[in-house]
Amino acid sequence: MKRKFSTHWLSSKQPRKQRKYRHNAPLHLKHSFLSAHLSKPLREKHGKRSLPLRKGDEVLVMRGNFKRKKAKINSVDLKSSMVTLENIQRTKKDGTKVNVYFHPSKLQIQTLDLEDKKRIKKPKEKQNASKETKSNN
Repeated sequence: MKRKFSTHWLSSKQPRKQRKYRHNAPLHLKHSFLSAHLSKPLREKHGKRSLPLRKGDEVLVMRGNFKRKKAKINSVDLKSSMVTLENIQRTKKDGTKVNVYFHPSKLQIQTLDLEDKKRIKKPKEKQNASKETKSNN
């Protein structure tokens, strides 16, 4: 199998090829793989179900030993597609503390870091469609 990433690849039923696509994807595409669901109030507010994670977002852990813990994102690792959270650490046998890595599918975004204004764009089609329906009535 070729190792090089293909931009023309659409999809495959084979898990082997799906894994290969995700593994060999360039970092700017891997960023979109790091998406997590939004909480219900955020979903209603922004009209989206999920968004890519960023440093500074506050998330809720949904699965695992740290279930129901809220924390801010400390770092995002694009190569391994994992995220670390502030103050969530494990103690090793020798007593040192190590950050725990989480997969984005096991997290839910509670508050967004909206320093970047372009992070969430309101779709203009929805706004225009609502104006047209009001003008037709």
